[in-house]
Amino acid sequence: MNGPAPTALLTHPDGELLRDGRPHRVLAGSMHYFRVHPRQWADRLTRLAAMGLNTVDTYIAWNFHERRPGEYRFDGWRDVERFAALAADTGLDVVLRPGPYICAEWDNGGLPAWLTDRPGMRLRSSHPPYLDEVARWFDVLVPRIAELQAARGGPVVAVQVENEYGSYGDDHAYVRWVHDALTARGITELCYTADGPTELMLDGGTLPGVLAAATFGSRAAEAARLLRSRRDGEPFVCAEFWNGWFDHWGEKHHTRSPESAVATLSEILAEGGSVSLYPAHGGTNFGLWAGANHADGTIQPTVTSYDSDAPIAEHGALTEKFHRMRDLLHSVTGRPPRPLPEPPSLLPARTLPVTARAGLLPGLEAASEPVHASDPLGFGELGLSAGLVLYRAHPVLPHGRVVLGVRGLHDRAQVFVDGAPAGIIDRETGTLDLHGTGRPVRLELLVENQGRINYGPLLGQGKGILGAVQIDRRRVHGWTMRPLPLDEWTPERLERAAASPPAAANTPAPPGTAGGAGFATASFTADGASDTFLALPGFHKGFVWINGFLLGRYWNAGPQTTLYLPAPLTTAGANTLTVLELERAGDHLELRERPELGPPQEYVETFD
Repeated sequence: MNGPAPTALLTHPDGELLRDGRPHRVLAGSMHYFRVHPRQWADRLTRLAAMGLNTVDTYIAWNFHERRPGEYRFDGWRDVERFAALAADTGLDVVLRPGPYICAEWDNGGLPAWLTDRPGMRLRSSHPPYLDEVARWFDVLVPRIAELQAARGGPVVAVQVENEYGSYGDDHAYVRWVHDALTARGITELCYTADGPTELMLDGGTLPGVLAAATFGSRAAEAARLLRSRRDGEPFVCAEFWNGWFDHWGEKHHTRSPESAVATLSEILAEGGSVSLYPAHGGTNFGLWAGANHADGTIQPTVTSYDSDAPIAEHGALTEKFHRMRDLLHSVTGRPPRPLPEPPSLLPARTLPVTARAGLLPGLEAASEPVHASDPLGFGELGLSAGLVLYRAHPVLPHGRVVLGVRGLHDRAQVFVDGAPAGIIDRETGTLDLHGTGRPVRLELLVENQGRINYGPLLGQGKGILGAVQIDRRRVHGWTMRPLPLDEWTPERLERAAASPPAAANTPAPPGTAGGAGFATASFTADGASDTFLALPGFHKGFVWINGFLLGRYWNAGPQTTLYLPAPLTTAGANTLTVLELERAGDHLELRERPELGPPQEYVETFD
């Protein structure tokens, strides 16, 4: 016979937030386990606690745990239970945000590519095939996090229902379904929704009887008034206070001054609010996990760093914003401050000569298996979530100028004719002029997925060539495709690619550059206990691995110049860096002692 349902640790019976029956204010910081090396989780959690926070919140990224249908992982970097246990050891409560959609500037908003690439799929709605997949995922996930709840002796005190749904749709039956799916599988702690503080967003995303929280970057008093006018008897909770902002490639580095951030945080606290700093520690979009946004049809890929001008920097340094917020938090709580952790240790700066290895096209061909079809296939049809696809056909180019057109290109294609670079097509341009001589040519398009869209109406959009390739009005048929899942390459496959014919014998270098596209390596020694920052001067665009682990993307479009290389990814003694340069290479790499994330641009979110 079942006993009474456990009582949630956090309650608000008369409009005041209580923890175990006592007045309480959640002072949380966002930190995502999937953006921090697991050997650094404890260090970063200690830094959150030293700031004066009492809670850590994290999303759970579905696609990080189930890259292929039915293949679940909760070990190593994906060990959510261990992350929660470390938080508890640090004295922090935990708020979990399991989605299933999370946004978070994370690839595909956390939804698996195999799900969103499925024809006819309708995301974030009551569409039965979508609900079936979410239910299957929740069957695996929710019992795990239910065991972490405070009622069962764990640190989890609250669970979010979906994420900012009012910015996307108004299927209230779906949001209710997500809530009920969580509670039916064992969630008994406080549930809440989180939406922007506008009528439109709150109308779409909130549920009767479920605490409504807000996400914003400024105008806290206005947000509090709106919530109280709609939710009399509920405490004011800011589920995300945007004290910084993320960056896109080709734009400026966003910052927010300590004065501005502290002023809004002070306003939230003056309203009696609970708050989560988003982020308190941003971390890094390692591998190919960075998402993308879109504006007026233009893709906006997010950079590798997720530092976001947070109080705790990407490498753990404590910023001026950290110290000012710490002073404010302790003045409000009256609690004695915790000791400050030591600064991170950094390797000394040095220059690393580069050794050219394989040419671009031969290297990629050596590391892949061909797929044949009459028409070009998209990433989803090729079973690929991220990376590159090398498309090859042999059309006849008529004499003179012809126009190569790619319909449905997502996102960027480098074009080669008989092995020589011919130009670049992106999803905005879509065409390229070529010169034909009336004979067949080897036409190759190297298509890059620059990050799956994580927010807005184009969420779940596919990647690759989703339409047709044309020479003038004539379609090109007879394609060979080579899927290249770069972030899933083993060190052996990476070495196979790098060991094919040398770059000098393949893709020529454009005039005025140090070298052609392809693979190159460099090495350095370390004691295995220090971080560093990697710069690639003279390199244009590509990917870099450390000891076989894909660190992330780089691009001279900026704003990010250096990539954070955390100590746990190095080994004591020799370390190997492998670079896949897509366009033109430099002749050396550099290890630097500080991050270089680009020229700053002050950013403050408002709702004007």
